[in-house]
Amino acid sequence: MADRDPQLGAGHNGSAYEADYGAWVASQAALLRDGRFDQLDLHHLIDEVESLGRSDFHRFESAIKIVLLHLLKWDVQTDHRSRSWADSIEGHRRRIGKELEDSPSYRSRIDEAVKEAYGRARLKAHKETRLPMRAFPEQCPYSWDDIVARSVVFGADETMKSGS
Repeated sequence: MADRDPQLGAGHNGSAYEADYGAWVASQAALLRDGRFDQLDLHHLIDEVESLGRSDFHRFESAIKIVLLHLLKWDVQTDHRSRSWADSIEGHRRRIGKELEDSPSYRSRIDEAVKEAYGRARLKAHKETRLPMRAFPEQCPYSWDDIVARSVVFGADETMKSGS
């Protein structure tokens, strides 16, 4: 066992992981497929699985952030409203729905995601609009229903709602 193939074997130093990540991923997948669990680089594999979970949750937060950013700008800069803002809100609402469909457990983390996303959306709104930070509430002014379904009216007769 000491003479493992460096592309397949993990060893304790993770040298294959550090030397060529792509080859390491392919080798770990092959080991899993072949049921060769004793040869897996468990330390790095656990880190990667945890990282995947964090990355996936960040995508969920990111979609919420974009909706919040455009809602803030929509509400504060009424004279700058545009179809692209409305389209962005709608598109990212669909992303939120897809993320919740793929990972229903995120429903229990909505408050956490909104809190994190709002802080970033508020800062980005400040930078994009060049308005003072005080123009945007410190705490998120939007309910979950507002975030995912509030009507966004553009022009005289166009309404965009989530799901339409």
